[in-house]
Amino acid sequence: MAFQAAKRDLRKRMRSTLQGLSATSISQQSSAATTTFLSLPEYQTAKSIAVYLSMPSGELSTTGIVKDALQRGKNVYIPYIHTQGKTSIMDMFALGSVSEFESLQRDKWGIPSLLSTQIEGRPNGLAQGLDLIVMPGMAFDHGFRRLGHGKGYYDHFLTRYSTSTHKMPFLVALSLQEQLLAEDIPVVEHDWLVDAIVVGDGQFLNRRA
Repeated sequence: MAFQAAKRDLRKRMRSTLQGLSATSISQQSSAATTTFLSLPEYQTAKSIAVYLSMPSGELSTTGIVKDALQRGKNVYIPYIHTQGKTSIMDMFALGSVSEFESLQRDKWGIPSLLSTQIEGRPNGLAQGLDLIVMPGMAFDHGFRRLGHGKGYYDHFLTRYSTSTHKMPFLVALSLQEQLLAEDIPVVEHDWLVDAIVVGDGQFLNRRA
């Protein structure tokens, strides 16, 4: 329980920090992080990527990444949260085009999202395979640990993916400078580490280096 309390306290602290950031700072950091991300060989050679669609505030924007990937002809998959039985799970479904991306409805958190009526017949990243996943989070550390929002969507998705026949994708976290912590984030065995972190000042940290 102490572990859960530590995570809860850290989330609370991060929420307060992120709410205090100006739109200008997030915009500047998003621009620097996007430039670094687009130059990564792992991104340039990836044929299929999954990428979170960013909230209106409190995290790095992925709009530039989504548009660049679609314009380069990559397969782009985005999160879709739905209920299976009594469990809320995340899948990654293909995005058709820049115009479809720009026409997505925003959910209650202000995140552009697919509607349930738009899912049928859409390719699923779990079945098709992914080369790279852009990971969101509330905080990251230098040990490549990640603090999620507490729902476990990404950890659960990666665990399901790891049982498929596909090679595991390269996991790149996008982190505002304020989200990269000097302290260690508390994690348990089923919490996945990321492979790399792109920071809002343009830094690139690579666990595989």
